[in-house]
Amino acid sequence: MTENEQTWPAAEMPPDGDATAAEGDELAQAVAERDAYLDQLQRSVAEFANYRRRTEQERDRAREQANTALVRDLLPVLDDLQDGLSHAPANEAESSFVDGFRLVEQKFRQVLERYGVARIESEGAPFDPSLHEAVDFEPGGDTVTAVYRQGYRAGPQVVRPAMVKVGRKQA
Repeated sequence: MTENEQTWPAAEMPPDGDATAAEGDELAQAVAERDAYLDQLQRSVAEFANYRRRTEQERDRAREQANTALVRDLLPVLDDLQDGLSHAPANEAESSFVDGFRLVEQKFRQVLERYGVARIESEGAPFDPSLHEAVDFEPGGDTVTAVYRQGYRAGPQVVRPAMVKVGRKQA
């Protein structure tokens, strides 16, 4: 017999049936414990993925709200710039000064478009209370006949409804 081999005296050896039953119970307990830990790990991973997704959605929603608020604050500036250009004296309409303001207005609109802000095309369109704010009426169909203040949307969200004059059907 070599050094590494150990012999058990017959009296000290556990009976074969009890040894396998004890080992089987320990193995079953270890497998159950492993399965419980694996289940906890999988649940934790899923909870973390859901948490990450929720926080990203909340961050995106907060960013959109901040952008919408900023655009809403900037639109009156664009309105004033456009009103000023529309009231330029006829003899000054082609001056470099007015052309400069036209370029500024054009860049302003381009920046808004780059961030997904688009004008709501209203004139001649059917009146839609989700897109238009009716402030004046005239006889006619249910269409927008004049636009007093341009409306804008950012994606599907209306940033500012258009202030319009609407034709009203006579009763």
